[in-house]
Amino acid sequence: MPEVSVAIPVRDGGELFAGVLRALAGQSVEHELLVCDSGSTDGSLQLAGEHGARVLQIAPQRFNHGGVRNMLMDAARGAHVAFLSQDAQPADTRWLEQLLEGFALAGDVAIVYGPYRPRADAPAPVRMELERWFGSLSVDGSPQLQRLVADERSLAAIEFVGRRGFFTDANGCLARSAWERVPFRDVPYAEDRVLALDMLRAGYAKAFMPAAAVVHSHDYTAGQQLRRCFDEWRALHEVYGWREPASPGHIVGQLRGTLGHARRELAGEGVPSAQRRATLAAVGARQAVCLAGAQLGSHADRLPARVRRRLSLEGRAGFAPLDLDREAGCAR
Repeated sequence: MPEVSVAIPVRDGGELFAGVLRALAGQSVEHELLVCDSGSTDGSLQLAGEHGARVLQIAPQRFNHGGVRNMLMDAARGAHVAFLSQDAQPADTRWLEQLLEGFALAGDVAIVYGPYRPRADAPAPVRMELERWFGSLSVDGSPQLQRLVADERSLAAIEFVGRRGFFTDANGCLARSAWERVPFRDVPYAEDRVLALDMLRAGYAKAFMPAAAVVHSHDYTAGQQLRRCFDEWRALHEVYGWREPASPGHIVGQLRGTLGHARRELAGEGVPSAQRRATLAAVGARQAVCLAGAQLGSHADRLPARVRRRLSLEGRAGFAPLDLDREAGCAR
């Protein structure tokens, strides 16, 4: 058997999923392909089989992000298991090879992840946001290692909001030996953030490999963007206890910072002034929507379940805070 498996949760993946499968077929590293389908009706199940995948099937109501990934880990045969989402397409033939190289950086590396690149037709605000975030994770483009020294493992979860606690299983790989000690939690959302915190607290390292990129971006409407941000910030509150500051100064500062970065980038690219103004307007509008979604998500615990369901892009009504600090014996 190949020493690595690639695992993908799928439901009605469509043409984007087909692109992912085509990209996997050209990888430089031999691998097992494993798919968990949760009720596709668009032919995704058959397509996976045609590409040689071993397919698990579950009912849609059984799906949650943490539980399904544990199911895939348990079924996979590889010593390492790389995860993709159904619309995250490896950017080149060495994607999997580059992910696996992250484990060679140090003996304690348990999880490795790579960046998202925008699709060719991605709007400028989406492109700039992805490039800004993933560029900040490695300023010089080199692999990055992160681990905690012993006395940092009792830091409160809220200290891991942002880069320090970031990991994505839309483009990430796990060492089976580490997962057997520290599995995904059976949570409905943000399972990758929780896993990163659990792994770091358990004494493992995580690695970021800038060359292990996938093409993965979404062109949401304003309404969809607000709902996606609601889901993201609800998860930040559930996992870390984080509430986005609501002061006018903070909100204005966030908006000005985003616009300032965009203005400098556009000027550096020599974008004509009329196009620059239009792009800045789009960036500002998108950021305003994101800030609104962040505020709503940060206060999801104070909203009725029916309102949470309507605000959620995933249609999730619940609010399920995790007390990770109590489990870890963190000082309050």
